[in-house]
Amino acid sequence: MPAKQLYIVRHGQTEYNAASRLQGQCNSDLTALGERQAQAVGSSLAQRDHISSFAIVASPLGRTIQTARWIARALSREDGQIGTDERLMEFSLGEWEAKVASGIKAEHPEFSSMRDWYLNAPEAESLSAVQTRLLSWLNDPATPAHVIVVSHALTGSVLRATLVNLDDDQIFEQSRPQDGYFYFDQKQLEFIDCAHLLHR
Repeated sequence: MPAKQLYIVRHGQTEYNAASRLQGQCNSDLTALGERQAQAVGSSLAQRDHISSFAIVASPLGRTIQTARWIARALSREDGQIGTDERLMEFSLGEWEAKVASGIKAEHPEFSSMRDWYLNAPEAESLSAVQTRLLSWLNDPATPAHVIVVSHALTGSVLRATLVNLDDDQIFEQSRPQDGYFYFDQKQLEFIDCAHLLHR
């Protein structure tokens, strides 16, 4: 894998997040809190000394584009400077997309202790398929060596696990914050908390 430096951002809270609905590759807009989270991440990134050398690349789904636009504004960049790549999209969750998580779990009590229960959705995208597309993106010569990645909860977890060589059982044990982001360099992953920057 080529040497890279990455900031890994999850999109801000969405209407579906607030309602505990599964999104997958369908979409819902950022909430007011989600916009503040995106602004906070942007404000924090703007304080990083080397940030001018970092490209912004987002999943093409609406919620990640919205988040990336807030980040671009904080970095004094135009929306046209945001790249997109389908390989950064969230898992497809098949027939469970837009359904309320609690309702699915009520129908499937066997999921109560499973962290990766979403992947049991009928016609869901497999973990190995997502790992393959993320490795393709990381190894692509066209992928910037310094990049702010705006992605999703599950896909972001897989990306971070790939970078630091976590095994499959550890992938979904990771946190999936929306008011902070991760910095990867030299095989090390650092979390930067932005909660204190949220504008009330």
